[in-house]
Amino acid sequence: MPQHTPLYQQHLAAKAKMVDFAGWEMPVHYGSQLEEHHQVRRDAGMFDVSHMVVLDLAGPAVSDFLRRLLANDVARLNATPGRALYSCMLNERGGVIDDLIVYFMNDNGYRMVVNAATRDKDLAWIAQQATAFEVSIRERDDLAMIAVQGPNARDKTRTALGEALAPAMALKPFFATECSDELFVARTGYTGEDGFEIMLPAAQAGGVWKALLAAGVAPIGLGARDTLRLEAGMNLYGQDMDEDTSPLEAGLAWTVAFEPAGRDFIGRAALEAQHEAGPARKLVGLLLEGRGVLRAHQKVVTTAGEGETTSGSFSPTLGQAIALARVPATAGQTCEVEIRGKRLPARIVKYPFVRHGQPCITYTQTL
Repeated sequence: MPQHTPLYQQHLAAKAKMVDFAGWEMPVHYGSQLEEHHQVRRDAGMFDVSHMVVLDLAGPAVSDFLRRLLANDVARLNATPGRALYSCMLNERGGVIDDLIVYFMNDNGYRMVVNAATRDKDLAWIAQQATAFEVSIRERDDLAMIAVQGPNARDKTRTALGEALAPAMALKPFFATECSDELFVARTGYTGEDGFEIMLPAAQAGGVWKALLAAGVAPIGLGARDTLRLEAGMNLYGQDMDEDTSPLEAGLAWTVAFEPAGRDFIGRAALEAQHEAGPARKLVGLLLEGRGVLRAHQKVVTTAGEGETTSGSFSPTLGQAIALARVPATAGQTCEVEIRGKRLPARIVKYPFVRHGQPCITYTQTL
């Protein structure tokens, strides 16, 4: 039996095409994935992300616990209420169990958001690691979560929510605030556009969704969410990284805090060894030269050896096929991608492909 978010009836009313996603019945689109993609890049769209897992962690040792659990260091938050940190949670081999965002709430509390598809293993791993610390873990399944993204997202959200949103309007990127006891608003997202991620009581989600609709914010499905995040060069867990892939191989070295040297986070020894030797693989962007469709798990042939696409799609903003791919670390600027038995030329480029609605790359921009 699939699970339903508090906004399930709103999706049905909007004639969404529903699909199974990690055990949840979720909207893949509301008529046109292409139009929804452009809506977010050009105006404002909203996503039901209530299937994500929100955890509140508390206790006198919670900071020490998270400094052990995560590859990034929560000490970087400088005990600033609402400040957010993106990190990977690693196994002892340095592989990624999940990627997540953690918010500093107060000296004894943090809020963490992890992926729906990895919920069970994440909760089991976190609970196992917490046994050595004085930490309580509360899953906030009483909350819904709505992401509003796009160049007009913040203004239209203010129109919808009025004065209740006032404390959030001055937020810097990767900060959050409690606008009230029941409204937690973060200036974060998964599209490469500005906007908010709003956590609120499940019973209030339908009313806020309708208010956003009235303010001109269009509903957006999982299909456009995937092409938006790919254009923005954002990793998808289970495709671009997994338990056999380290952050150093997934383009996420910037999320690993090796300093201070005395912080013994899980997976540190494995990452240090890989860092010293140099990762054998790297994550790159691909632009297909000519016609064709890039998808995950296509063979990539370079002068340094073979690799594989991890995510791929047609980019509505660029009007051409793009992909993320893991290739040998010494790969050059050109490659071929095997598509339906044929090898098609592609160029290795830096990602993101698109930021704030504007293309970041051309055929001549290379690593």
